[in-house]
Amino acid sequence: MLWRLPLLLTALLEAQIIPTVIDDFPPALSLRVKWKHDSAALGNTLKPDHLKKAPVIHLDRVESDALAGAQLSKHMSYVIVLTDPDAPSRDDPKWSEFCHWIAASSQLEFSSKSKSKHHLKDIIKYKPPAPPPKTGKHRYVFFTFIAANGTTKKLHLSKPEERKHWGSDHAGHGVREWAHENGLIPIAANFIYAENDKQ
Repeated sequence: MLWRLPLLLTALLEAQIIPTVIDDFPPALSLRVKWKHDSAALGNTLKPDHLKKAPVIHLDRVESDALAGAQLSKHMSYVIVLTDPDAPSRDDPKWSEFCHWIAASSQLEFSSKSKSKHHLKDIIKYKPPAPPPKTGKHRYVFFTFIAANGTTKKLHLSKPEERKHWGSDHAGHGVREWAHENGLIPIAANFIYAENDKQ
């Protein structure tokens, strides 16, 4: 399914992902995230047991004025990330943000027919969502990034030393700061909620 841009941005705002996790941005692609039994659908709630293996990522074109008119090229590298801003809980996010996944591809592949599968190389291995007991629902947010300067050269990305705070000593430090440090801009997003059965 291709997300309509107002629906995506509304969902991100209502979930307070904008502006808490990322600044407002104009999406250029729709990001589909599929596990064996489930898919991300802009804030649906999924069982952690269904999220054990890294999902398959699909990117689809949407009509957008993103990138100030620049054309997305298949030769551009892109980055997929997964972050949890609610670690260990939304009421007490002292470990926020928690980096669950960083993966990159050297070729931006997309298909209006939604048939493309993407071959990603892990920078930080996928750590499946595992919200602790009695911490309520966590937001697990996926983003697609590309280089802000539009380069088609290989990206040299920093690897966070720790997952908590994306390797920073500062609470709340996360994907926005990491992306800025690496010269990246967001072009797509999706998210889910997940919670422990013990509440």
